[in-house]
Amino acid sequence: MSRLPPVLQSLKFPVIASPLFIISNPKLVIAQCKAGVVGSMPALNARPAEQLEDWLIEITEALAAHNREHPDQPAAPFAINQIVHKSNDRLEHDMALCVKYKVPIIITSLGAREDVNAAAHSYGGIVLHDIINNKFAKKAIEKGADGLIAVAAGAGGHAGVKSPFALIQEIREWFDGPIALSGSIATGGAVLAAQAMGADFAYIGSAFIATEEARAADDYKQAVVDGTSDDIVLSNLFTGVHGNYLAPSIRNAGLDPENLPESDPSKMNFGGGAQKAWKDIWGCGQGIGAVKAVVPASELIARLKREYESVKQKLQ
Repeated sequence: MSRLPPVLQSLKFPVIASPLFIISNPKLVIAQCKAGVVGSMPALNARPAEQLEDWLIEITEALAAHNREHPDQPAAPFAINQIVHKSNDRLEHDMALCVKYKVPIIITSLGAREDVNAAAHSYGGIVLHDIINNKFAKKAIEKGADGLIAVAAGAGGHAGVKSPFALIQEIREWFDGPIALSGSIATGGAVLAAQAMGADFAYIGSAFIATEEARAADDYKQAVVDGTSDDIVLSNLFTGVHGNYLAPSIRNAGLDPENLPESDPSKMNFGGGAQKAWKDIWGCGQGIGAVKAVVPASELIARLKREYESVKQKLQ
């Protein structure tokens, strides 16, 4: 008997696309799911809040139509990310819509709440909670999360600082449920390495910024294509939580990437203020050296699958 929930057992390729703030939209989510990976987006990307219902209808109808037309190659499930932080005054509204449309996977960030987990479980959904250390991992599972997203060093956006080797090993000592590993994964070989380490899935975000469907500025996409790990800066200035960002966007904002001030974490804000102040600061992880061109999401996923199988064969 598999230790994975049924919704994840059906996944033929072990990749979950991470929710990209501002960038992920229904078009990208649908493309990801059709290509066989879990597509996701933050609920907060739908603005105003009423737009979230339209987006959920668009995603569920498009994937249902795909499944009718391709019963032998059904789409992967999709996920909605909820920021479980006191500054998110939309959480109750957005979760009610996720319940209404029976979103298969809820990804929770910045706080673990039993009521959010219970809401997802009420219709058979599952919750994956992202964490940066073993202590937060235990707290999330105690509060009812079904699985974990281990955010290791090098991840885009709000990043951890732990080596993936240490983080996965410590969690696996006590937790046998689903784990997705995040942090600089942009090749099929890295997907296989995540599994070898003990994760069930690779959690990939930054590579999807440079896709045709992504709602990112052309300059942002090109910066991902042109950039390497040397262009990534870790700072808590922009949201109050440490995250990885592209140095060119920091310079364009008139700041020195090598001399950024510290932020006051108590002023953390995910309701819109922080994002408006720094809307042109581009989040990104360290794995972008593998991204060579802006391509359709399906093409990126096809590359990952080819590389994954190639490395797998070499190791046999």
